Amino acid sequence: MALPRTLLLGGARSGKSTRAEQLLADRPDVLYVATSGTRDGDADWAHRVDLHRARRPAGWRTAETCELEAVLADDSDPAPVLIDCLALWLTAVMDEHRAWDDERWADGGREAVEARCAALAAAWAGTRRTAVAVSNEVGMGVVPATASGRRFRDTLGRLNMAVAEASEQVLLVVAGQVLTIKARAV
Repeated sequence: MALPRTLLLGGARSGKSTRAEQLLADRPDVLYVATSGTRDGDADWAHRVDLHRARRPAGWRTAETCELEAVLADDSDPAPVLIDCLALWLTAVMDEHRAWDDERWADGGREAVEARCAALAAAWAGTRRTAVAVSNEVGMGVVPATASGRRFRDTLGRLNMAVAEASEQVLLVVAGQVLTIKARAV
């Protein structure tokens, strides 16, 4: 069962999305927010998206968007929201601001990305909706070989910390097993 705000962290293919869905399985109306976007010509990616869609209960709705701040602020929709995932959201934000480029990062990209992360963290902290978010845990991986890889890892790590701080529950998924990192009674 999901508490008001739950963050699930884990490595790639750890089972974090499946476990997030299980937290809300008893809810007939869930807004599943997919942040993955499309990848034209990538058959493997399309297959992964299809698998995610097939797992969802029939009553759940899907929104494919990176406008997470607006979704979390929408008090008119009482349905719980499941965001999958913050790492893909950050990828889209960095794409939007061309923040992978070292010069662009130094010339306003960093500030733009950090502002979006701060806005998302504030929206997460202020939402009245039951919300579950999935994100990649980046603190256990290798140090990326490129500056852009390191900035992504560092930015996602800070975003994960801000979202975790404002969450009542933080779970770590390892090999499909859920470990409780933070549990606050509501």
